[in-house]
Amino acid sequence: MKTAPLPRLALYEEVAELLRQRIFSHLLEPGSWIDELKIAEEIGISRTPLREALKVLAAEGLVTMKPRRGAYVAEASEADLKEVYHLLSLLESDAASVVAAQATDAQLAELRALHEALEAAVDHAERFFSINEGFHMALLTMANNRWRNQVVGDLRKVMKLNRHQSLFKTGRIHDSLSEHRAILQALLQRNPEAARLAMHTHFANGLQAAA
Repeated sequence: MKTAPLPRLALYEEVAELLRQRIFSHLLEPGSWIDELKIAEEIGISRTPLREALKVLAAEGLVTMKPRRGAYVAEASEADLKEVYHLLSLLESDAASVVAAQATDAQLAELRALHEALEAAVDHAERFFSINEGFHMALLTMANNRWRNQVVGDLRKVMKLNRHQSLFKTGRIHDSLSEHRAILQALLQRNPEAARLAMHTHFANGLQAAA
């Protein structure tokens, strides 16, 4: 019996991902107007799938739709960041506690390898950011709660609007790495409460750097 081919993403979903990456990389700056006509011409599509893509990004909090003015890249206010970091701290601290209690030896080895890659990337900010996110996503996957993962995924998209400001703050990468060492140590010791506290501290310090 032949397996049916996997469906391709709808065009508007592909366009949404393209714009999402431009926003995350700041090719589209926070607060900037999105020139729909220019983008549609550039990638060779009509404005219909582009507008559908913008609706998706608006639902994710990455785009703001203004009546009679069009679409703008969202800006994360200080209040937005506090709310996002607060929720991420709660959700990911709980995930760290679960992993410390339940992870297999193989899963802990995977997290150790990711941390070692993070240590090696300390002088390369963009790579550090990517591996850091990979560590957090791996931890969430191991905690195995799809509802939490869905919420965290949406919150992290908003957090990325501000990533460059916090990432390049003097000393933040080294501080973040030190915090990750504490998280990893608690996980390897299979200490749920220490893992929860270390992750909470990580987000508290991250918020200070982002503000």
